[in-house]
Amino acid sequence: MQDVNSKRERIKELTDLLNRASKAYYAEDAEIMDNLTYDRLYDELAALEEETNIRYADSPTIRVGYEAVDELPKMQHERPMLSLDKTKDPETLRSFIGENKTLLSWKMDGLTIVLTYTGGELSLAVTRGDGRIGEVVTPNARAFKDLPLSISFKGELILRGEAYITYEDFEEINRRIEDADAKYKNPRNLCSGSVRQLNSEVTAARNVRLKAFSLVKAEGVDFHNSHKEEFEWLKAQGFDVVEFREVTKDTLDEAMEYFKKAIAANPFPSDGLVALYDDIAYGESLGTTAKFPRNSFAFKWADEQRATHLKEIEWSPSRTGLINPIAVFEPVELEGTTVSRASVHNLSIMEELALGEGDEILVYKANMIIPQIAENRTRSGSCRPPEYCPVCGSATHIKDENGVKTLFCGNPDCPAKAIKSFALFVGREAVNIEGISEAILEKLIGAGLISTFADIFRLKDHRSEITEMEGFGEKSFEKLTASIEKARKTTLARLICGLGIPNIGTAAARLIANAFDNDPEKVMDADVDELVAVEGIGELTAGVYKEWWAKEKNREAYRALLDVMEFEKPEKPAGNSLLAGKTFVITGSLNHYENRNALKEYIENAGGKVAGSVSRKTDYLINNDAASASSKNRTAAELGIPVITEDKFNEKFT
Repeated sequence: MQDVNSKRERIKELTDLLNRASKAYYAEDAEIMDNLTYDRLYDELAALEEETNIRYADSPTIRVGYEAVDELPKMQHERPMLSLDKTKDPETLRSFIGENKTLLSWKMDGLTIVLTYTGGELSLAVTRGDGRIGEVVTPNARAFKDLPLSISFKGELILRGEAYITYEDFEEINRRIEDADAKYKNPRNLCSGSVRQLNSEVTAARNVRLKAFSLVKAEGVDFHNSHKEEFEWLKAQGFDVVEFREVTKDTLDEAMEYFKKAIAANPFPSDGLVALYDDIAYGESLGTTAKFPRNSFAFKWADEQRATHLKEIEWSPSRTGLINPIAVFEPVELEGTTVSRASVHNLSIMEELALGEGDEILVYKANMIIPQIAENRTRSGSCRPPEYCPVCGSATHIKDENGVKTLFCGNPDCPAKAIKSFALFVGREAVNIEGISEAILEKLIGAGLISTFADIFRLKDHRSEITEMEGFGEKSFEKLTASIEKARKTTLARLICGLGIPNIGTAAARLIANAFDNDPEKVMDADVDELVAVEGIGELTAGVYKEWWAKEKNREAYRALLDVMEFEKPEKPAGNSLLAGKTFVITGSLNHYENRNALKEYIENAGGKVAGSVSRKTDYLINNDAASASSKNRTAAELGIPVITEDKFNEKFT
């Protein structure tokens, strides 16, 4: 009886843990455990349920996905969307195929969407949700990069596809995010968040694509009882259909070898293959279990694993106060690259793995991208969380929320929590120090090399400390200090923008600097009446600005910067009266100006304004692709606002 009770308790524990993991993954675009751990725990739960005949109503083995979030309208699917039974054993897949002709295709790792076309037009798009009820994302689906909005078939068509973002677009989007904590962990999370946006313009900007993988209904079309013909028909309608190969049990090995090699060059995430019987009637005659259809089966890649030894746990503070454990191990080759670090995510996972210095560990890349620890073979458990913050030395404390332990710094003034302010200071809109990301700032602050803005301009005095850091060397040090030296000479407006004064962005900073003749002392001592007299500065902004300068620590930080920086007065461009009072919107790439900010600065110095979106107040939209069908161009056309190229702008206003 005791054994049954302990197994029952384990079933409850696993059910709760896996449900929380599913909620994080499907509904919150987050992850509390890696895929390998989820699969291992899921298999353990399924085996226990089979052995004991105990299966609770909320068991993930009989539920599909998780309930959709409330921000978007919900809708019930015409047919329930079931998960696929899966295996990592090729022989199990061969046994499933048996004597049947089967289609083998990619198992993509994105977000499943059900699309409906009526009268040849896309009329509805719904996410998978919990398999029964999904979220309506039709406006966002219309922004998918390669999805046809109109097709030749005029009957009712329902199909399923996988929305995804390519690795290249994923890297580019992450590159533009300076906040290290805000970067997306993988393409799947980015795709899910992009598809479920309330603003379809965001979806369009992120280049979401879709591959069709299943036809649910095509009114009146005869596919001669073949899923292959369905796929070919969808291609003819203009859909990008998931790549597939016809296989039998005898040709399976050859096809799997092809897919295994092809995945290395794939531009999209995939975590395995899907086998589908080609015979539609036969497959449907098999019916379904409570969770799985019987006409298809999933094969998940066995992750490439390498044994190595743990050197240490590095504790990485963040701006939220969270101190993250990072496993540093002897370098190994995985999926074609060398890896030596992996996030352990939290204290609970570190304790579960019983990590200790010198332990032999197995590492892998989740979805062939993110390094993870699969197993600790020696489990010495000697690693302990630090009692004091590695940045400020204040006492740390452990939080336990829903069974997940995390480590925090209790000091509200910890420099690590000021990462955001430092990132603003070095950003493009402000002092513009190229090559300093938030990740680099965290390292420099963590090493005690930066505690004030002025310290950044003294980093050249710390050559030995920086070149010995992980990821740094002589070449990267020289590149970093060269960027700092270049940024040392700047405009007063850029410095004011970078100070982090509430309500003072690039435009307000430029207005204030110009109003006080770019005098560093005058901008520090300006009173409210003088500020309100500046066109574009209101009483609220003036009051906040004056209040910020009233704090002596802010004035000291500013004076320290005056000692290490040089300022140049911006020249008024010729013909500036032509720009005065006019409002512009800039979009697309530029040829004559370094970037959009350079053109923006030119316009604002000349008395013009630059807005982020087109409205009735806009005088001109600047776009070198004046004939594009972008949302800004469409809005400009609707409002009768001229769209001019960069050349036309220079001809007219310079």
